[in-house]
Amino acid sequence: MKFPELKYTRPDFEQFKQAFTQSVTKFKTETNIAELQKLFETVYIMRRTFDTAMTLVSIRNSVNTADEFYEKEQEYMDDIEPMYRDLVMQFYKALIESPKRTELENIYGAQLFMLAELSVKTFSPAIIEDLQKENQLSTEYTKLLASAKIEFQGSTYNLSGLVPFKQSEDRNVRKKAHAKSDNWFAENHQRLDEIFDELVKLRHGMALKLGYKNFVELGYARMQRVDYNQQMVSLFRESVRKYLVPLATELKNRQSKRLELSALKYYDEGIDFKTGNAKPHGDPDWIVNHATTMYDELSKETGEFFHFMLDSQLMDLVNKPNKAGGGYCTYLSSYKAPYIFSNFNGTSHDIDVLTHEAGHAFQAYRSRNLSVDEYLSPTLEACEIHSMSMEFMTWPWMNKYFEEQTDKYKYAHLTHALMFIPYGVAVDEFQHFIYENPTVTPAERNKAWRNIEKKYLPLRDYDGNNYLEDGGFWQRQMHIYRSPFYYIDYTLAQICAFQFWKKSRENQANAMKDYITLCDAGGSMSFLKLVELAKIKSPFEESTIQSVIAEAGNWLATVDDLKL
Repeated sequence: MKFPELKYTRPDFEQFKQAFTQSVTKFKTETNIAELQKLFETVYIMRRTFDTAMTLVSIRNSVNTADEFYEKEQEYMDDIEPMYRDLVMQFYKALIESPKRTELENIYGAQLFMLAELSVKTFSPAIIEDLQKENQLSTEYTKLLASAKIEFQGSTYNLSGLVPFKQSEDRNVRKKAHAKSDNWFAENHQRLDEIFDELVKLRHGMALKLGYKNFVELGYARMQRVDYNQQMVSLFRESVRKYLVPLATELKNRQSKRLELSALKYYDEGIDFKTGNAKPHGDPDWIVNHATTMYDELSKETGEFFHFMLDSQLMDLVNKPNKAGGGYCTYLSSYKAPYIFSNFNGTSHDIDVLTHEAGHAFQAYRSRNLSVDEYLSPTLEACEIHSMSMEFMTWPWMNKYFEEQTDKYKYAHLTHALMFIPYGVAVDEFQHFIYENPTVTPAERNKAWRNIEKKYLPLRDYDGNNYLEDGGFWQRQMHIYRSPFYYIDYTLAQICAFQFWKKSRENQANAMKDYITLCDAGGSMSFLKLVELAKIKSPFEESTIQSVIAEAGNWLATVDDLKL
């Protein structure tokens, strides 16, 4: 199997619905455990077929948002997905209401039933049209950003293509590159506001229809958070403000000193050293060749995984016109195959995104034979432990990519990982504000973002840029539009990943053993139980955050960054 050879056929939904409903109806009345297991497997085979078709469309649409065939198929999937979800909820209800539930839990594990119960609370046929519209608006947002064509220095770039210029050693170049990108968002802010207004109203309306006070509660349920709540997240944000914001502020001041700038402006934040950022010393093929060696040497398991990805052509890594922005890993369940998507642009981010998404993909590869599809991947904050930890577990091989600039890379990588967390919690607090106040105007929304930004990123200076000073920066954060409340996950996972960073420096083999154990468990446990399994401490404990931040800060303090 090679990805380009995979054939896509649009599913006949009515035929699928009939067959699926028949199996669920039998499941409801069946009392023989052996027969229930057969029906269970039949349902999951059908689900895998449908899920794989949706995933194929999503991948091929994001690789080329201008492909008319997959654009139409994405529209079809956006429309049909909520009705497919309705069928899955019917199966979940049959599962949790089964008179043989105890026996089934003993076979498939209690986590499946907790997830099923939570999922049922997030859905009703009454919100199908709302979900269809939500999908359509999310797709429109992605397509709008992918459509950007920005003239700069005699060539045309998309948003990802401008990134290298934003990291130029020439301050004038990076300032102009940022201005070009900012102007594009400013010119499109009205449609971006309209899309988000519709999304907020839809989500709030769905929450009310389902009996929730607002979308915050529904959002947490949709994220399948079974062992932590809003209060724990709020206390986590406060710990970040208390322990990390001062360190991040100090690191910004050190950056300003390295760059010999009296004041660090927002367009300076992406450049770490006056002599330029560390960059990979070769093209994408060169990077992949070194990654092959790296994963072969990291462990037998990672080597096997990476060769599978290469042999099956399961990676699309390089930025090109009409390609959606960002990076992701997804999963083709019928083929038991992860898929990696990214936008290489010649910066150190190419290595970050490759190791990050490879962390996701390695976990999916290791979990591919678990008997329950819900266990193929854990909830998202646990997923991000795999990805962020992989970024650090591969540190011993960074010299392959950066050669004499390796120390530069490591210093910047750790610094940015730390400084990301205040931004991440700012995004989370902003989303809580939005969905607790769903009727605010775009101007009030922007003001709230700017105030939250100042709380967690006190040194950010927009140098008089009106669009950004008025609070427009959040509009470029895809997760706010497409995946509400999926952002605190990165920050929780980062605290966990820092613990793997420490473990790997103390004993790489033991750290890798714990990491593989975590990946093998997939989503068979809740977030905090997976954290315990990995032999790391909960990020919700104030002492964990305090010690992790101190460890990273102490390491950075030993580096003479002015000489890098």
